[in-house]
Order: sequence, then C-alpha cells, then structure tokens
Amino acid sequence: ITLLSYDPLWATMKEKGITQYFLLKSGIDNKTLDSLKKNKNITLLTVEKLCSILDCTPNDIVVFK
Repeated sequence: ITLLSYDPLWATMKEKGITQYFLLKSGIDNKTLDSLKKNKNITLLTVEKLCSILDCTPNDIVVFK
C-alpha cells in the first residue's frame, strides 16, 4: 500500500502548461518520471528540483494519503 500520491504534481503541471517532455529537458530523468507515475519514493532533492521548475511548493507536488 502506497501512502504517497503525486496527483497534485500532474494537476500543477496541467495548470501551468508544463509537459513531461519539459521536465525531461529540465533535468528530471526518465527513471524519476517513472517513479512519479507509480507513486514511488523520490528524493527531497528531486522535490526541490520539481518545485524550482514548476515554481511551486512541495504541497503542489505530493500528498500523503
């Protein structure tokens, strides 16, 4: 059972018009994208990087269920 959900990330990306391709070009690798899609653990460094790319807070990326 996973308690993490990255649903807010996909909503934030859609809202800001940011694609997965843009994330790849911005330094988020395929393995990380795969982890995000499967609600697997990512590092806080990755959360920081996503926040920087998306100009948002961690609350806009991940939620604990």
